[in-house]
Amino acid sequence: MSSSSRKKKTILFLAANPKNSTQLRLDQEVREIDAGLQRSQKRDNFQLETMSAITPRDLQRAMLDHKPQIVHFSGHGVGEEGLVLEDITGQATFVRGEALAKLFCFFAEKCKIECVVLNACYSEIQAISIAQYVPYVIGMNQAIGESAAREFAVGFYDALGAGESIEFAYENGCISISLHGIPEELTPVLKRQTVFEPEETAISGETHKQDADLPISPSALDLDVPEGQVPLESPLYVERPPIESRCYEAIVKPGALIRIKAPRQMGKSSLMLRVLNHAAEQGYQTAPLNFQLVDRESLSSLDLFLQWFCNSITWELNLDDRLTDYWKGAFSPKNKCTNYFQRYLLPELQRPVVLCLDEVDQVFEYPTIATDFFGMLRAWHEDAKIKPIWKNLRLVIVHSKEVYIPLNINQSPFNVGVPIELPQLTQPQVFDLVKRHQLDESEAIVDRLMAMVGGHPYLVRAALYQVARGETSLEHLLHLAPTEGGLYGEHLRRHLLNLESDEKLIAAMKQIIATDHPISINTSEAFKLTSMGLVIFQGSEVLPSCNLYRQYFRERLRVGA
Repeated sequence: MSSSSRKKKTILFLAANPKNSTQLRLDQEVREIDAGLQRSQKRDNFQLETMSAITPRDLQRAMLDHKPQIVHFSGHGVGEEGLVLEDITGQATFVRGEALAKLFCFFAEKCKIECVVLNACYSEIQAISIAQYVPYVIGMNQAIGESAAREFAVGFYDALGAGESIEFAYENGCISISLHGIPEELTPVLKRQTVFEPEETAISGETHKQDADLPISPSALDLDVPEGQVPLESPLYVERPPIESRCYEAIVKPGALIRIKAPRQMGKSSLMLRVLNHAAEQGYQTAPLNFQLVDRESLSSLDLFLQWFCNSITWELNLDDRLTDYWKGAFSPKNKCTNYFQRYLLPELQRPVVLCLDEVDQVFEYPTIATDFFGMLRAWHEDAKIKPIWKNLRLVIVHSKEVYIPLNINQSPFNVGVPIELPQLTQPQVFDLVKRHQLDESEAIVDRLMAMVGGHPYLVRAALYQVARGETSLEHLLHLAPTEGGLYGEHLRRHLLNLESDEKLIAAMKQIIATDHPISINTSEAFKLTSMGLVIFQGSEVLPSCNLYRQYFRERLRVGA
């Protein structure tokens, strides 16, 4: 192998454009990047590897196969929900920042990764997570047009091909957007590694100034980015009494089962984290499992799914994998799974075990598997009343949607245990959260903010985060809030995409937003829209859960007041 080939840096270009998303010309982007590298002075220093229609599994395998120094993702992003990859059917699947951070934590040193480029809308959130482990990460602080994204990428790699630094290449990419007359040169942001220098923040497209020169108050530097779980040590977690105490009391009881239900981004995972922490403080073993991690292949049969379930729990409990010892014979998959827990996992630990099953909605789409799986969980819960070994198993089941699968009333875990439904924040709770962000004129902020977003935890925190950091004024934020270009653009588009997949939901939503008063609609659609968080019940009638949704969907669905 020649000296020059040994020094080559691999650029891994990953693209995803699911069938049910806006179609992008990603092939043009990679062609122009390749052409720029081929004509560059340092072309022998780089090797471009490309993959399209990537799935989460493809992402892992690509990292293993190519061991890249630069990773470039092009496609869609939806803010807190993550980057949009594809499943094996070509449909959209989301990968959150926490999962990406774990991936790059694992590969950063092994591959000597220098830079990650997330050329997708609202990907700054993921960039912040990844920047804990990678020297440079580029994300987008808002929606970015296809032309702007392409011009940034070409300008960036043109500069790298000329032998310039990553910081110079970033600036060149921003300038390339501006030179083409596109007013989005401030959308890309560069994050530097934050592990040893937590005071560093994004370099704007305008200058390389330090934090002291940016319009951010010193107190705001400690604010958590409003995505995913609120950390245990965070001062921004708002308790909603008596929910927390009720969960803590329940989890210490033998054979406990807690059901946490709320629309997405309402704080379910943050509550789950605190239940897990309370259990750990009691000396219990804990095992959180996010069902978004289950791949399509494992959902092709009950047998494969339960093997994935057992393997995942074994890994979380830090025990040896002994699945092959129990997964044999003519027993049904449910019997094998039950035996694995009853004869191996629970006796091995000899203390209470708390399983937190997050995002179990993923299984609802597979009725045959769901019926057997949830029936098995119900059977375990019932066995705890008569079999000592099962008293040590405590279950926390977390989901967003109503359960539409046809479960027998005596075989469902969704009508036993302790039910927890997370409400919106109250006015005093929002007022308290405003004070924690050290904002002035708290009462005025609360009134104006809640008039737009109600007490939705994520919508409130996202707004306060931007205002507290000096990135925008509340007036400007609220003016753009119900538009595609506002802070909530991706959040709103995700809801619109979900509505457009169901004609009955679209029709029901049009009825609801056509009037300023609560109305009665079909029960099925009412519960589905409630599960999505778009409407709330007022008696037996429904109305939009906040003015943000009323205004946005009136415009997008062309409904007059």
